[in-house]
Amino acid sequence: MKKVLLLVFTGFLLWLLPPSPVQAKATFQPEGQASNGKPLCLPGVYLQDPQDCLLLGPAQRLSELAQTTALRYPDAPLPAYRPAPHLTRAPVNIARINLPENEKVPLYATFEDAVNGNNPTRFIDPGKLRYVSFIAVEYYNNKPWVRLRSGEWLRASPVAYSSFQGLILKKTPDHNFGWIMDTVEVRAAPGYNAPKTGKTLYRENAVPIYAVQSADKTDWFMIGVDEWVERRYIRQVVINTTPPEGVTNDRWIEINLYEQTLAVYENRQLVFATLVASGGEPFFTRPGLHQIYQKKELETMSGAFEADRSDYYYLQDVPWTMYFDQARALHGAYWRTLFGYAGTHGCVNLSIGDSKWLFDWAKEGDWVYVWDPSGQTPTDPNFYGAGGA
Repeated sequence: MKKVLLLVFTGFLLWLLPPSPVQAKATFQPEGQASNGKPLCLPGVYLQDPQDCLLLGPAQRLSELAQTTALRYPDAPLPAYRPAPHLTRAPVNIARINLPENEKVPLYATFEDAVNGNNPTRFIDPGKLRYVSFIAVEYYNNKPWVRLRSGEWLRASPVAYSSFQGLILKKTPDHNFGWIMDTVEVRAAPGYNAPKTGKTLYRENAVPIYAVQSADKTDWFMIGVDEWVERRYIRQVVINTTPPEGVTNDRWIEINLYEQTLAVYENRQLVFATLVASGGEPFFTRPGLHQIYQKKELETMSGAFEADRSDYYYLQDVPWTMYFDQARALHGAYWRTLFGYAGTHGCVNLSIGDSKWLFDWAKEGDWVYVWDPSGQTPTDPNFYGAGGA
């Protein structure tokens, strides 16, 4: 009896369902357009009208983006990698002077004299930025004292420094790219009112740049399909493999003052790129075409520009220094924690790892092209002095 009831109930359900078609098609058919039996095109970029499929849906969207931006599908990862980690190790030990910036720093012949404050041999002038390199450290009352190569002792604290590294390029990318400067949430379209995608990017993340579009009185960078980031969060490497006018070979370093980026070209290919810190107002890095005229593995830099010497700095054993414009140089900056922002006395600061890579690559006589696409940096030669760290 139960079997009979089950068969009757099953038959009733089948009677309620509509008959299934013999040949069902999954082809999307927009209203008012005949498909002529063509299937949808597979997702991809079609720069010409395909003959065997309908250019609709994802394929249409990707093809439109390919015609108006540098995006391609499937998009290949940036052909780049970070240099070897060992390059980030400074060739010397670094310590920061702890005394108030308005006080002179006494140096002593012995550790005993140093901790007792007896018989200083000389002084380092007051200043905001004072660092030394050391060969030994001792602690007294839980405070560090360091010994210089000269044998002198002074009160200073060993410090860490930025391990940031740029990118070595295996080939020149098809599009610009850059680095995120602060934590930012990605939006689905340009504009502050566009919905957030749920994706978050962090400082020093490298991102592709496929297009730029203005919205809400600012520029937005397209970093993926329906992914946009406000321009102020990104420092962009603007790729240009054509040598600047005056370059007599195919080796040059380009410094973009507006973007605070550095690009290295060889044989008309981009081979390296990174973030820098250039001169800040009024101590700009001078635009123009220069040449590296001296390389020094270690260089002590000191000086002041203000009449009251309130900006005095003392930086011992600055690593991987390359002079290219009077006292202006490319060099490592162990005192700087962030790159991508101007603020030096005219030199171009790099991380320890990046300065080492560049020092190994560059030769005396190589070209250094400095420019500002915004036009905000003065170009009058009479505006500039010698420059500094």
